[in-house]
Amino acid sequence: MEDKKVVTLAEVKEILDERQKDGELSPEQKLSLEHASKFSRVDSKKAKKLVKELVELGFVSEINAVKIADIMPSNADDVRLIFSKERASVEKKDIEKILSVVEKYL
Repeated sequence: MEDKKVVTLAEVKEILDERQKDGELSPEQKLSLEHASKFSRVDSKKAKKLVKELVELGFVSEINAVKIADIMPSNADDVRLIFSKERASVEKKDIEKILSVVEKYL
C-alpha cells in the first residue's frame, strides 16, 4: 500500500510538470495540470513553507493548512469557511494569526 500525502495545488503543478517532461500525461493528468496552473497562487516552495508555518501555530491541521495554502484567504470569512466542518470554532485571534501568516506569502 502506498503512503498518501496531502499536497498543495502548487506541488501538484510541480509534480505534473516534471512528469510531462518525462512523457505524455494522461487526460486526467492534463486536466489536473491545467487546474493547478490556473488556481495555484504561489509556487511550491512558498506553499510548503506556508503549510509548515501554519501547522507550527498548533491549532491548524495539515489538511487545513493545505486548504489555506491553496485558497490564500484574504479575510476572516474565508478562513471561517475552511474551518466550518471542524467541531470547534476558530477564535478571532487565531483567524488573525492565520491571515498574518498568509499575508507574508502573497
